[in-house]
Amino acid sequence: MSTVAEIENAVQNLSKDELSRFRAWFEKFDADAWDRQFEDDATSGKLDALADEALRDLREGRCRDL
Repeated sequence: MSTVAEIENAVQNLSKDELSRFRAWFEKFDADAWDRQFEDDATSGKLDALADEALRDLREGRCRDL
């Protein structure tokens, strides 16, 4: 199973129970991948400019309480 088309076909042929289990697995897989990417971006400094801008906005009173 090496192509997206093959994977799509396999998913379409899952039973309701298997599809439910696959959804739960994929949700966790996707969330873990997003977390790793976020951590990598934070560690590498890719988010520093955004953090600096947010802190500048806070210091300059451009933030409001919710």
